[in-house]
Amino acid sequence: MKKYLIIFTVAFLFASCSDDEKYERLNQDPKNPTQVSEDFLFTSATVSLGDFLASPNVNINIFRFVSQYLTATTYVDEPNYDLTNRNIPQSQWSEIYRDVLLDLDDAKGYINDNADLSQSEKDARIGQIEIIQVYAWQVLVDTFGDIPYNEALQAETNTLPAYEDDAVIYEDLIERLQAASTLLNSGQGFIGPDVIFGGDMSKWNKFNNSLQLRLAMRISDSNPSLSKSAAEDAASKGVFTGNQDNAIIAYQSSPPNTNPLWEDLVQSGRSDYVAANTIVDIMNDLEDPRRTYYFDQNLGDGVYEGGIYGSQNPFSGSTHIGEAFRDPTHAGIYLDFAEVSFHLATASDLNYNVFGDTETHYNNAITASMNYAGIDDQDAIDTYLSKPNVSYDPANSNALIGTQFWIAMFDNPLEGWSTWRKYDEPSLNLPGSTENPVPVRYTYPVNEQNLNEANYNEASQAIGGDTQQTPIFWDVN
Repeated sequence: MKKYLIIFTVAFLFASCSDDEKYERLNQDPKNPTQVSEDFLFTSATVSLGDFLASPNVNINIFRFVSQYLTATTYVDEPNYDLTNRNIPQSQWSEIYRDVLLDLDDAKGYINDNADLSQSEKDARIGQIEIIQVYAWQVLVDTFGDIPYNEALQAETNTLPAYEDDAVIYEDLIERLQAASTLLNSGQGFIGPDVIFGGDMSKWNKFNNSLQLRLAMRISDSNPSLSKSAAEDAASKGVFTGNQDNAIIAYQSSPPNTNPLWEDLVQSGRSDYVAANTIVDIMNDLEDPRRTYYFDQNLGDGVYEGGIYGSQNPFSGSTHIGEAFRDPTHAGIYLDFAEVSFHLATASDLNYNVFGDTETHYNNAITASMNYAGIDDQDAIDTYLSKPNVSYDPANSNALIGTQFWIAMFDNPLEGWSTWRKYDEPSLNLPGSTENPVPVRYTYPVNEQNLNEANYNEASQAIGGDTQQTPIFWDVN
């Protein structure tokens, strides 16, 4: 657990204790508290989810591998999509259900029971929680497909929850975000415990609407009517309009408050990861200026040579990840303006009634990604946007948006993987050691197969088989 979260909680608990509570606590074990505050739970869950999304640790998730942004030097099981050796699905399942969703559910209960909060404050805080919960649910659905949903988080009454249809869950998540808009506008939510926006409710509103836009555009092929109405609703209410709106977590320079990337790339002292030739080759072909940000120049000025994806690679002879990503304070990304702009570009391309046109949103997305990478030279950006394989062309819209969207999600790898599954662009490599096909989902955790067998079997049959090649419901083209 992050140290600053613990410090915050201790200070909060001391400040809120009455004299009666002081004597009651004499009978409590201080190392095993029976209850923590909603403030602590909200911060803890938000950071836990952010850490999970950012981490490159193969024991936690392999999104940077399945998106083919990174590959390995020595241990190549994971770049060849071996999910069972380290039981990676179980790690994600436990992390999201236990350390994110359950903590946030408990926080809701504490908020509702807190007599010191006005109803407007309660509503606003629950609105913030709803956004993080919807985000976490989407991570689970986009990874596994059908999952326990309404019967989940009820360990005391239901230890064997049934799975529910992933498409139906998505519909409910969109409704929850639409309802959260009203809650967020009710009053002031979390301030100090809010490690994303520091209590800026206008930005939480934009985050809510931008997340709704993400869900809406994910289902544009599988449920066009809901996609259109939900995307238009989100755009009309107000989404991110610049990088200043980005939903990010700012990490600190000293352990244990650092970005998980630094922990595995630097603190570990290991040399396990290099840039994958998949993304390096594509960006080399485009002479993409973001190479100086994404990659190190350890092979010489302007020289970038990715490791062969899925094969063993020499660390010293392959391009390393960029210096910025080895900084302990490197921010973790939940959702950014570049992603929002790519969604708006696709919505416009589908003739949804959203502001702006496809080309403008497409160029805005690439520009936002460039700016975030520290590239502010507009002439250099315009030169890139005018390249034949970059310049927007309505006849080649899917390939252009898909490829540029995937490049821009380099530091948000789950979205990079989802982008590839959604647009089928760009062409990814088969891993060098096995030539296994790129997964379109994770298989269910072994614990589910053993402990929740009946529901697991029913879910596996419902989705068409528990394999890495069974697509999520929205991946229909």
